[in-house]
Amino acid sequence: MGFLSYENHDVEIDDRTLAHLHVVIVNKLRHGQSFAMSWKDGQSSGGGRTSVWIHPASNVLFHFDGSRAPALNRTWLSELAASADSSRGLIVEPEERAAAPVRAAVRV
Repeated sequence: MGFLSYENHDVEIDDRTLAHLHVVIVNKLRHGQSFAMSWKDGQSSGGGRTSVWIHPASNVLFHFDGSRAPALNRTWLSELAASADSSRGLIVEPEERAAAPVRAAVRV
């Protein structure tokens, strides 16, 4: 379990999710774009939801617990990036909610 540190606020996030968020957030910031980011809080912190405003001058730290980078799911990345570009901002959703890739019908 890694964590995302934002302006002295640490959020525990599993390494796989964090790797996907890292790609999306770094891409937005390197293009000088600001955006909102929201996630559901764990039960240990009382549940609820947290939302922050991330901008290019933000202090953001990604800490991965594991030493190996996981393979990235392009569908999930695309959905997270689209979310970050929306007026709602980047909503951290589980990978299971990412749309399954559309497969072409095969005719025999």
